[in-house]
Amino acid sequence: MSVDINIRPDGLARVTLLRAEAGNAIDLETARGLLEAARTCEREPVRAVLLTGEGRSFCVGGDLREFSRLSGEALEKHLIAVTDALHDALRTFAAIDAPMVAAVQGAVAGAGIGLAAAADVTLAADNAVFTAAYTGIGYSPDAGVSWSLPRLIGPKRALDLLLTNRRVPATEAAALGLVSRVVAPDRLAAEAERTAETLCQGPTAAFGATRRLVAAGLTSELSAHLDREARALAAAAASEAGREGVAAFLAKRAPAYSRIAPRT
Repeated sequence: MSVDINIRPDGLARVTLLRAEAGNAIDLETARGLLEAARTCEREPVRAVLLTGEGRSFCVGGDLREFSRLSGEALEKHLIAVTDALHDALRTFAAIDAPMVAAVQGAVAGAGIGLAAAADVTLAADNAVFTAAYTGIGYSPDAGVSWSLPRLIGPKRALDLLLTNRRVPATEAAALGLVSRVVAPDRLAAEAERTAETLCQGPTAAFGATRRLVAAGLTSELSAHLDREARALAAAAASEAGREGVAAFLAKRAPAYSRIAPRT
């Protein structure tokens, strides 16, 4: 088993890459494991997702040792199988209401950057180093990297990283907008779990609507997006969570969102 998923009673889904000895490189089994984890989060009443990788590195990208055993048409078919599973996992995580927190450390390369970028909140240990790596081995990007990087840091900076493959330390990654914030390595796990637990207590459906609005807003014309915002706000206000949020605000108490079941 290369990916583990554990869903706590409070709705926190912990998804862990388990190939520490290989830098959590993504082979076909890992890609399929991520897809199964994403589908489990889609089926179950999950309120937040915490993505982590065991060992010294979060994820060093694709498993080149596995890929090097194949050539020609066999390699092409294998890489399509890997990316199909990995990309379906990313699509599924993006479509659910539950927000995702990623905790990254050590080497973050290739598809590892795609996983880190896919999270809504990405915490990096100050020993994390990001490297696109693709063109360095004659590959082009996958895992949504050529889509997410330009949106997070701008096309010019994205091309700098994708073409030069320079190493980007955690502090620069935060300044560029690739990660949300940097923490000490010995605080990474606790801070990521605290963040995910906080999200678990929030209005899951409103989080989902917010995620979709932000994603749509990157490519929408303003007038159409304002209409989309209005419809989403009206639906959220009329929902059980919306009513609870307003009632709690007026009563000057903390809202009890956790008693409202998330949509599955």
